[in-house]
Amino acid sequence: MTPPDPQAPFDTALIRHRRSRAANAYGGFNFLKKLAAEQMAERLLDANRSFDTGLDIGCHHGEVRAPLMATGRITHLVHADSSAHMAAHAPAPTLVMDEERLAVGDERVDFISSALALHRVNDLPGALIQIRRALKPDGLFLGAVLGGETLNELRTAFAEAEAEIDGGISPRVSPFADVRDIGSLMQRAGFALPVIDADTHTVTYATPFALFKDLRGMGETNALNSRRKQPLKRATLMRMAEIYAQRYATPEGRVSATFQIIYLAGWRPHESQQKPLRPGSAQQRLADALKTQEISTGEKPER
Repeated sequence: MTPPDPQAPFDTALIRHRRSRAANAYGGFNFLKKLAAEQMAERLLDANRSFDTGLDIGCHHGEVRAPLMATGRITHLVHADSSAHMAAHAPAPTLVMDEERLAVGDERVDFISSALALHRVNDLPGALIQIRRALKPDGLFLGAVLGGETLNELRTAFAEAEAEIDGGISPRVSPFADVRDIGSLMQRAGFALPVIDADTHTVTYATPFALFKDLRGMGETNALNSRRKQPLKRATLMRMAEIYAQRYATPEGRVSATFQIIYLAGWRPHESQQKPLRPGSAQQRLADALKTQEISTGEKPER
């Protein structure tokens, strides 16, 4: 396991502890994981090829297995999680493995998946590089992470309540990368043909406290090293709930919570893959194809 680093954004030991605490009941709170798994299966079908051995990183209860295997594109799938308690609920074979330190060698598997586990690693660029290196040439990585719009309502309500009651704010909701950031990281990690897209989902709750119950059940409560260590004041908590209900109430009297899921797909480079054309090498003018007039910028492509 990765040793604790107080300078890192996330307390990995606390994340592992909370995932373990949530493990037994996680099946009642895995709706986002199941949704991501179904979407990843659709993207696997688009790959138009089959894979022998796959590895699922941050497996929880192994929710991705049924949708991915149902595609008929994967023969064997190994599940891995940093929490032994979570991995114990996944179908065999399973591994206990840190998401930031993959215990597999280079070019060992044909396919890697990760659904809603990599958004709280301290070194996401490094994790993506490890994933790319673990893939065999022309191997595929499919991932899903929570994106930047996730829980923006909760973040705003907490910030206003703390500013009003405590005279300052502290990080209460994890920072999440946006689509552009993820795309850049995939390119930096050396993936070929990266594809990034996102879906935004709105979930409604009777009260903000029902949202808290879901987050605890998912093992997704605040694990930032910079979090305020003192207990949250009841007055601050109740004011947050008031602001949340005032700002984000639905016509039915419930409150809404946003979850954005960013999907990642990328290949380990291989000579058989398509390559982008060299600038200036096109055989037909775009203006001719579009039946329009070309307006020159005065610039010439580099050779």
